[in-house]
Amino acid sequence: MYGFSTQLHIPFQEAIGKVTEALKREGFGVLTDIDVQSTLKSKLNLDMRPYRILGACNPPFAHRAIMAEPDIGLLLPCNVLVREEEDGSITISFMDPEAVLELVGKPEMKEIAMEVKARLVRAKDSLTA
Repeated sequence: MYGFSTQLHIPFQEAIGKVTEALKREGFGVLTDIDVQSTLKSKLNLDMRPYRILGACNPPFAHRAIMAEPDIGLLLPCNVLVREEEDGSITISFMDPEAVLELVGKPEMKEIAMEVKARLVRAKDSLTA
């Protein structure tokens, strides 16, 4: 599996705020915010439920990863998906850095991936606490 998730029963915009704050508490900032719903509406005139991809970055970990593997930027930042389900619930999915960084095949990346995953899991768990 390449991710892990949780569900919330709150309005979509409130979920975005909660996720952003949970990431912040773990040292992540949101570098990118891709509004897929808006993009598909404007480019293809398609309607869909809210769907946003947040690109989360923890600068100290990003720096360590780049020093260990200069091409790691191809796999950064850590994506967090926030989407509204048909029943109105909100699914928040986090990419699993261990699964993704395993592609690199360098032992030093394993340690970084484990530390980043622990922080993302804490952020996820704090959403339902």
